[in-house]
Amino acid sequence: MKKKLIVFIAVFFLIVNAAPAIAEPLDAEVIGDVLISRPCGLVSIVLGTALFVVALPVTIPSGSVSTVGRVLVMNPIEFTFVRPVGDFDYRLGTWPPETEAGDTSP
Repeated sequence: MKKKLIVFIAVFFLIVNAAPAIAEPLDAEVIGDVLISRPCGLVSIVLGTALFVVALPVTIPSGSVSTVGRVLVMNPIEFTFVRPVGDFDYRLGTWPPETEAGDTSP
């Protein structure tokens, strides 16, 4: 009986290690993203924009308007509308794409 159990466990681990990795997001991640994360992203855009407007009297004299705008407004917009559905490993701050070296526009 012990010999069969040891063989079963060994075969089980060989099969588990040979299984391919999941390359696409699970359905639960996509559903959770669409039903929970995206609506929360919309709320964070509205609240972040309101907080950004309230913080303007402090950020203008300190010269940190762009930093505060990116954190409070642009990151929630990127999280909600730019990030691929189900991709929670997306790195914020990569949008909009960098301009070319010769382009001097802001």
